[in-house]
Amino acid sequence: MEKVLIANRGEIALRILEACREEGLSAVAVFSEADREALHVREAPQAVCIGPPPAPKSYLSIPALMAACEVTGADALHPGYGFLAESAELAEICEAHGIKFIGPPAPVLRLAGDKLAAKARVARAGVPTLPGSPALTSEGEARHYGRELGYPLLLKAAAGGGGRGIRIVGSEEELVAQFPRAQQEAQRAFGDPRLFLERYLPSPRHVEVQILADEHGHIVHWGTRDCTVQRRHQKLVEEAPAPGLPPELRQRIARTAVQAAEALDYVGAGTVEFLVEDDKFYFIELNARIQVEHPVSEMLVGRNLVREQLRVAKGDALGYSQDQIELWGHAMECRINAEDPAHGFAPACGRVHLRCLPGGMGVRLDSHIYQGMEVLPHYDSLLA
Repeated sequence: MEKVLIANRGEIALRILEACREEGLSAVAVFSEADREALHVREAPQAVCIGPPPAPKSYLSIPALMAACEVTGADALHPGYGFLAESAELAEICEAHGIKFIGPPAPVLRLAGDKLAAKARVARAGVPTLPGSPALTSEGEARHYGRELGYPLLLKAAAGGGGRGIRIVGSEEELVAQFPRAQQEAQRAFGDPRLFLERYLPSPRHVEVQILADEHGHIVHWGTRDCTVQRRHQKLVEEAPAPGLPPELRQRIARTAVQAAEALDYVGAGTVEFLVEDDKFYFIELNARIQVEHPVSEMLVGRNLVREQLRVAKGDALGYSQDQIELWGHAMECRINAEDPAHGFAPACGRVHLRCLPGGMGVRLDSHIYQGMEVLPHYDSLLA
């Protein structure tokens, strides 16, 4: 592995570029026509335009990414987060063309992306899960399992992720009304209309565990993160270690995350997510990619997770065990989004004007913004 194509944009593209330099690897940036002046393009030693501004014609276009690998001679591809980061199809095509996909292998991505299949697999390994239904094919089935489980319930898309495809239903009438809409939305958003029901917890903590696994069977965790502060199922503030939990419960959650990763034959960096209520916790999903909130874990462990991804992809062993990982201190991450609070926090566009950037002891800023940068309407509103 010598040359990495960075199949993303923004802050994560800069992080991957930095990690490639530290690991002695060449890097290639890709960009849409709208991102020609983006910071990751300016900083990269080589950059290739992969299409027009709309993401389906650029950052979500597998043919465009494969063509970029071919013309630049890249022998590896890092998908970052979002876009195609959890695409089993991209991982398969990379493998077929002799390009190393920096992430889990395609079968693991496919399994982790199917919430029902992943939940069943980890449950067989003894990981606690919320009571729920199998895949629902009809409204009648939904009513049956609704009565069996008891309300309120969550109606979820089997292929959902990133907080999308989730509805709270408080009664059979609500379930009947929401079911056809949820099916249509799941088909449009994920190409998979399957739905399932799951017990709804009204006020749980959302706690996740950063895991890292090499290709030699070694899996470690980098501690817990609390991601309870959310808006519309999107995380806003993340904190590590998860506060207010007894140390013994934290340790049990972290050990169970490793157990879940083992059950899914996981390789690479990933996040196992749980809902926590009192002293009980339940597996939600495994996000088979690096996440926006990974820096808080890096701060506690003192290692670069993106660089660890590159090492794992090269076939290196982790080189350390769980008892050699020490978690120091406390970290919080606040996401800064380009949004308009006067209009329901809708994404906002415009030009960036900077007076000064945050800094100082214990302050870390991960961002792709610069003075005069134009915030575009085509992509996620995350700025820093």
